Amino acid sequence: MKHVIVDASTALAWCFPDEWTAESEGFLAAMGPYEILVPAVWALELTNAIAVAVSQKRIRAPAIEGFQTLLGQLTIIQDARTVQETISAVLALACEYNLTAYDAAYLELALRYKAPLATLDSKLRKAATKAGARLFTAQP
Repeated sequence: MKHVIVDASTALAWCFPDEWTAESEGFLAAMGPYEILVPAVWALELTNAIAVAVSQKRIRAPAIEGFQTLLGQLTIIQDARTVQETISAVLALACEYNLTAYDAAYLELALRYKAPLATLDSKLRKAATKAGARLFTAQP
């Protein structure tokens, strides 16, 4: 099966109506034949963003439940590496491309698996291009 790396910016666009775009919709529509690979921090990033949105009354339970159902319909695999391997690989990319550790974790996965990266984050897109990673597009 083919893999794609999906960052939090992309997944959260599927959760929040005000972040939904034609591009995020295209990404979602194209996920069918892919296994989604995510770093260990992915679920926590999503959870934190949703918790903040709940406290700001930006999202309600039905939308959260719908998002969780959507995620359950996708094949999502969480990467597992040792703490030492993760720190070493992610730190090098974060420093080289001036990224947060979170964003560098997605880039590291894309490079290690030679899988395209689905991101709506312009800084991460630029870093991925510079690093030689492929960007995911909804077109075949």
